Amino acid sequence: MNKQKRSEIYTRLKAANPAPTTELEYASPFQLLIAVLLSAQATDVGVNKATRKLFPVAPTPEAMLALGEEGLMEYIKTIGLYKTKAKNTIATCRILLEKHGGQVPEAREALEALPGVGRKTANVVLNTAFGQPTIAVDTHIFRVANRTGLAPGKDVREVEDKLTRHTPAEFRQDAHHWLILHGRYRCKARKPECGTCPIYDLCEWKAKAP
Repeated sequence: MNKQKRSEIYTRLKAANPAPTTELEYASPFQLLIAVLLSAQATDVGVNKATRKLFPVAPTPEAMLALGEEGLMEYIKTIGLYKTKAKNTIATCRILLEKHGGQVPEAREALEALPGVGRKTANVVLNTAFGQPTIAVDTHIFRVANRTGLAPGKDVREVEDKLTRHTPAEFRQDAHHWLILHGRYRCKARKPECGTCPIYDLCEWKAKAP
């Protein structure tokens, strides 16, 4: 795919959604970090249902740590892998307080050193909380990048590197959100809605619906 076509794809996605953002609900970088940590192998809808009750009670690392693993599990037991996530969340809160003054660090290495925080989670926090032009590749973005030909790759890191390299600078800040929303609501895994796709003529997927 050439750069003109890539640019046009982003131009159309931007026209359809000029100010995209995460569907996770949060009121601070800390709450975003916890929401993203909880969202692994879970839906944003499911995470939001849990955090609407959790965040008013534990809006800060101090308050979250005070809940303890058992207390936290009561709020997140509807989310998959909740026991592991509770353990990682409490450990993360402790590190934030001990090493970062209770603040979420703005450096990738420091974020990825937190329990349960991998590259994708770090990218989401860096992008959404701190305005860095990172691209977090989840299953939706991996599918869209490969299907359309925008940035084909055999694994998420290859797709991330290609998207970062080939996405025009003017679109890089919001690219993550445009692509994830496109994959979530239009370019679905089982039944992609090709008939109403705004980038249909630009898509290089050979199996797309006529």
